[in-house]
Amino acid sequence: MLATVWLDIVFVPLFLSGIETMEQVPGTQGSYGTGVIYADYTHSLVGALAISALFAAVAATAWSRRTAAVLGAVVFSHWVLDVIVHRSDMPLLPGNIGHFPRLGFGLWRIPVVAMTVELVVVLSGSYLYWRAAQQTAGATGGSLRRANLAGGLVLLFGLAVLTFDVTGILD
Repeated sequence: MLATVWLDIVFVPLFLSGIETMEQVPGTQGSYGTGVIYADYTHSLVGALAISALFAAVAATAWSRRTAAVLGAVVFSHWVLDVIVHRSDMPLLPGNIGHFPRLGFGLWRIPVVAMTVELVVVLSGSYLYWRAAQQTAGATGGSLRRANLAGGLVLLFGLAVLTFDVTGILD
């Protein structure tokens, strides 16, 4: 789960220090999808690839290369999903070197569709996690009760984060 939000975790100290910024889109209200995010290091294509590779390299010290590669891919999947929802605010190169056109399909401009897509991602991810926990418990003789609890907690966490994001409770 940490890997899925790692780009945003790295973004936070850069945001707090003013290196990366956010601006409200003129004429919009609320918080869900109404910002232009200038995460020119963490959310640039090359920056996200570098952060993903670094995450994988650190993971490889504790787990197998295959697990590390999967975790690196999960970190990068955040960038891929962000391209779908973000407005054109994601640069190709860190610091927007070269001032190439920024990427982003802007699904946030249609909040109901964006929320629906995000809900499908949360539900699908929770189901896949629960299924994997069930399979691991069955294969190792572990507790199915704990696997069900873990799956339920992942679902609740995902729904809580989506709710906070959509409602702006934490803004």
